[in-house]
Amino acid sequence: MASEQNNAPVAGKKEVVLGFLEDAEPWQLRSPQFPSKVGGKPAWLGLRDPPGLPGLECEICRLPMAFLLQVYAPILDQDGCFHRTIFLFCCKTAECYTRNDGRCMKVFRSQLPRANEFYPYDPPPDEESSGDPGVDHAVLPVTGVKLCWVCGCPGNKACSRCHTVTYCSKHHQTLHWKHTHKRECGSQAVASDAASPFLFPESELVTEPEETHGEEETEEEQEETEEEQEEEAAQKSVNCDAVADSLAETDLEEMAMHETEDNKVFQRFKNRVAPEPHQVLRYSRGGFPLWVSSQHVPTDDDIPECTCGAKRVFEFQVMPQLLNSLCVDSTGASVDWGTLAVYSCPASCSHDNSYCSEVVWKQDFSSEQKL
Repeated sequence: MASEQNNAPVAGKKEVVLGFLEDAEPWQLRSPQFPSKVGGKPAWLGLRDPPGLPGLECEICRLPMAFLLQVYAPILDQDGCFHRTIFLFCCKTAECYTRNDGRCMKVFRSQLPRANEFYPYDPPPDEESSGDPGVDHAVLPVTGVKLCWVCGCPGNKACSRCHTVTYCSKHHQTLHWKHTHKRECGSQAVASDAASPFLFPESELVTEPEETHGEEETEEEQEETEEEQEEEAAQKSVNCDAVADSLAETDLEEMAMHETEDNKVFQRFKNRVAPEPHQVLRYSRGGFPLWVSSQHVPTDDDIPECTCGAKRVFEFQVMPQLLNSLCVDSTGASVDWGTLAVYSCPASCSHDNSYCSEVVWKQDFSSEQKL
């Protein structure tokens, strides 16, 4: 396969593959190159019936979600998963990011066999082609599905004046009108591909295996840190006589145990991430996520089964470091998370090559935690 596919995480192995952001040429991030990427418009894999509204509405504010990232993750021993991509979307309304509430996120899976109706059987070239079908961002090739100018998701609501630009919703039509379309409508500039202010900054996701040497030393240091934290917690309990007068002894013990366990989990997270602090993604299909807190960790019953009846497995997690590159910093409410864990069907079942909904679990930091 092409270089992008060689760089893809290989599903089915338990080792961890780390994802990092890199700059790339726009053509390298289009559908025919099978990219892993963050931001911009989605580079749809299956070009027939990609998800749109109402499926991409935030369950809290009911506004259209924005494309966050996609991970190209083929399964080499399954013919139907020769091409396979997971797409993650999130709401851009800051007030929807309440603690440990994942209703502002959605994830979809698309997969294709090597011989399919959309892409050549042979790997794509490593240079831009003049006949690249991904050049037109308004209509998907082969199927002719119209796309929203603002978000790149299906949208067949055309501008009533020029009938040229299409949108997924009235909300996105209004955004485009205020941004540029008011002065461009009816002119040649209407076909311009200026970046939509709704989109996150676009970057390529490149991967490399997580280094495991020195792990034993890290675990020893972690044990020492945990012992120090336990001593600190004990000392704090000694100095809290005034509080103890108003709380039952059992309540205090429960609070101390909870705080100590949360510190252990967070310290483990920081120690594991420290060797590669710029990682924005951790991929380990069938493995386990690296939690940032002991709170709001899902049980088996919390992750629903796939529609085929299979119990979903962990596939990858999005790290909080990605927020630094999304330009979402705010003094008040903001797009935020501790980590996002994506779970998918272990059989990667297919429904006529349509997009399948998967599960994302949003875990936030505890109130006193900081990276």
